[in-house]
Amino acid sequence: MTAGTLASARIGVVTFPGTLDDRDAARAVRLAGGEPVSLWHGDGDLQGVDAVVLPGGFSYGDYLRAGAISRFAPAMDAVVDAAKGGMPVLGICNGFQVLTEAHLLPGSMVKNDHLHFVCREQVLSVENTSTAWTNQYRAGQHITIPLKNQDGQFVADDRTLDELEGEGRVVFRYQGWNPNGSRRDIAGITNARGNVVGLMPHPEHAVEAGFGPDGEAGPRSGTDGLGFFTSVLASLVSA
Repeated sequence: MTAGTLASARIGVVTFPGTLDDRDAARAVRLAGGEPVSLWHGDGDLQGVDAVVLPGGFSYGDYLRAGAISRFAPAMDAVVDAAKGGMPVLGICNGFQVLTEAHLLPGSMVKNDHLHFVCREQVLSVENTSTAWTNQYRAGQHITIPLKNQDGQFVADDRTLDELEGEGRVVFRYQGWNPNGSRRDIAGITNARGNVVGLMPHPEHAVEAGFGPDGEAGPRSGTDGLGFFTSVLASLVSA
């Protein structure tokens, strides 16, 4: 895409059986200024979109492991190929789990260390602002994003964790409290190229005043999640 084509940016949102937050993600894309495009898990055609969001939920009921069945959906074959070609892809919660199962991101997601579902407003620190999905944030910025999961504990061996740290591929860390036991307080990571990002919290639930977390302007005023979607639009314009 070139400068001046922001309004034509088309962001695909994939729906799997059990997906819960696809409409929320589509609304976030629209509020940011892009055009959301609904993509069905059983269709291998990405309809010419410029980027893809894998939203949250419980795809295929999280049978086997969270995201393990979705990884084999026809849509994911196309997403994997597109991501390897440089297309921006964002995995949110269950979408992050799908990305690890598809080996687009390293590590794995397991049960929260306290073995309970958690739902809360979570403060994150922004560690990497060079990805397609975070370039509108500041390094070290603290943002508040809703979190809701039961399989949110990010795990990996020490070698993988050291590699993520050394290459600057940790994108977000939990602040104040680690809600699920994720290694090294990691809330989100990216691939080496910076076009694929996965995180457990839900930025699509913090994009519109009156419906997000509490913020500096008052109750439900937080819109810290909107930066994910304006970031990808900006990255597409500059590409």
